[in-house]
Amino acid sequence: MTEIRFQADADLRQAIVTGTVRREPRLDFRSANEAGLEGIKDLEVLALASRDNRVLVTHDRKTIPIEFGQFITVQTSSRVLILAQNLPIGEAIDAIILIWEASTAEE
Repeated sequence: MTEIRFQADADLRQAIVTGTVRREPRLDFRSANEAGLEGIKDLEVLALASRDNRVLVTHDRKTIPIEFGQFITVQTSSRVLILAQNLPIGEAIDAIILIWEASTAEE
């Protein structure tokens, strides 16, 4: 079983990435900066996350659901996790760690 790996979208608050990795250092959560996502179009971000077998974590409720729907009609994806912008950072961290602990990449 393979552990889930995460990719932060450029709009995701960095404090969520930092806090998640701080609380669970074994969790693989690549920041948008590390992946060079600033200014990249949504379809390219989805393709990158899919290619690297990572779950994209985003706050983007406006365009990502539409782009993701189009993306999965032609390519496979390792999924998207959309977090509300107003979700407290601690709750966002808890949710990501829970998903990581309770799931595998194959699920």
